[in-house]
Amino acid sequence: MSKAGKNGIGKNVFHLFYSTALSRGINTVVLIVLVNYLNTENYGMFSVALAFAMVMGYFTDAGLSNTVLREGSKQNADVAAIVVSYIKLRAILLAATFLASYAIIHFSYDQPQLKGIMLSLVIPMVAGLALQSIGVTYFQLKEKMEYLGYIRICSSLVLVIFIPIGMLLSLHVLIIAFLFGLSYLIAGFYGLYLVGRQVKLDLQTPFKRSLLKNIWSFVLSGLLIMLLPQLGPLVLEKTITMTEVGIFAVAYRIPSALYQIPGVIAGAFYPVLFHHFHHGEQQEHLRLNILQAKIMGLIGMLMTIPVFFLSNEMVSLLFGAKWEAAAEPLKIAGLILFFQSISIAFADGLTTKNLQTRRTAVQFAIVVAALFLYYLLSGEFAVMGAVYAAVLIEIISVLGFLAMNPDRWAIAKRAAIYIVFFAVCFYGIDFLLPGNPYLASFASFVSICLLCMLDQELRKLILSLKKRRDVS
Repeated sequence: MSKAGKNGIGKNVFHLFYSTALSRGINTVVLIVLVNYLNTENYGMFSVALAFAMVMGYFTDAGLSNTVLREGSKQNADVAAIVVSYIKLRAILLAATFLASYAIIHFSYDQPQLKGIMLSLVIPMVAGLALQSIGVTYFQLKEKMEYLGYIRICSSLVLVIFIPIGMLLSLHVLIIAFLFGLSYLIAGFYGLYLVGRQVKLDLQTPFKRSLLKNIWSFVLSGLLIMLLPQLGPLVLEKTITMTEVGIFAVAYRIPSALYQIPGVIAGAFYPVLFHHFHHGEQQEHLRLNILQAKIMGLIGMLMTIPVFFLSNEMVSLLFGAKWEAAAEPLKIAGLILFFQSISIAFADGLTTKNLQTRRTAVQFAIVVAALFLYYLLSGEFAVMGAVYAAVLIEIISVLGFLAMNPDRWAIAKRAAIYIVFFAVCFYGIDFLLPGNPYLASFASFVSICLLCMLDQELRKLILSLKKRRDVS
């Protein structure tokens, strides 16, 4: 591998975009294939195990990657010593996480098969996530994002080899779960190998205590961000049957794959918002943050169209007739895409004003609300209650991040128009065109295009982009 210097920002963004899109796309396809292979009960158990593994995987890092980036980016930093200290800490956290995982699985879950699936998946996957994170963090620090792509794509390619082989051999769900986790572990060793080729690692190097400085703020914020998407299956396992958990997981799978797209858009606004704030350009920061919310909201609406109006067709095409019960939950889950798109923009508005503490406070409140909503609504209304809980959580996120912003009223005036339009567009068209999903989808698309043309700021942006293209 080349040991050339750092990449430029544009090159790194390109590497991050294609590797994220490709790896997540492959993972989503594999999970869809698994849905068709496993029955509803087994897929419900697998979804619980996967959510648990993602949560426990976070505890092998616990914010350390952020402090590595902080310390490693300082002038004259001893990167090799920092990486060695990071590896030592990850090893300790990994051992503690394994012990905690076994205790939680043993004492908190009653079904023997669920316990077996969880252990089969958690052990290799959590170890793999820990090893992958070492490679990912190191190459972030060196600003060589193509190596992140190598690691992520390696994991996805191994996964896409292992799972079909397991299905062709009609292997038991326990073995399928183990193969799923093993793909992460193999990619983790590959990431460690890449790091070893870039920097000489001496485990006798003294420990860098600076890595632990102010780590708790990173621990809490990172935990809250990671925990929220995994709460559904973990809570629902206690309130509804595993078959119903499987139906919820299928309905939630498509929106959870699609809502990565607005995050890529947000990345383009993030540094510019920081720039305007730190240069005292408050009005320009506000204008840009509102524009970000508009663009991301429109993208959220466009992504919602097929999920909301064509949920029956999507479930039938992707998952088969045995999952038809997931069609109505998927339709409602599609609303998450819009609300999460604008909540990301509102949250970025806080962070780029150095109001990260407020953002973390809202995230904590959201997680607490999510625990209650999932538990109460699923207990009362089963799968549909769980899906409505997921939508309500995103609405609470929007309101919470907005309420904490000093410019809340200026933003609310502009955002209210889009939220009202969203409700009228989707539920109004759904009411007027029942039984005509394709026509309803087309009518919604036309309505959103008209909204873009009626909004003066968006119209100017579209025309300026078109003018640049014509000139080039």
